[in-house]
Amino acid sequence: QVQLVESGGGLVQPGGSLRLSCAASGRVRSISDMGWYRQTPGNQRELVATITRRGITNTADSVKGRFTISRDNAKSTVYLQMNSLKLEDTAVYYCHAVSEYGPVEGPRRDDYWGQGTQVTVSS
Repeated sequence: QVQLVESGGGLVQPGGSLRLSCAASGRVRSISDMGWYRQTPGNQRELVATITRRGITNTADSVKGRFTISRDNAKSTVYLQMNSLKLEDTAVYYCHAVSEYGPVEGPRRDDYWGQGTQVTVSS
């Protein structure tokens, strides 16, 4: 009951920038952590960055100093600002959200994924 829709992907030249957005809908008030993951053909999905409801972030070493994750809780949206893009950043980027709701005694925890947005870095 949480839907995630990514946008902002596209073709960009090396060294360029791109900003991804992920808008959540449905049971948005239940969302706690959110994040971005990416996947290339033949490889498993890898974590790019995560952010808690209060804004605490964690970023993969491969993108530190280049990518910045942020969120706007009022808009139920998480962003990924990607700067100094490299060829290796080419992948399908997926938005992820953790939904936590229910009573304190036995709360639910569910994972949700967006459909993915293609980011292609090419000259």
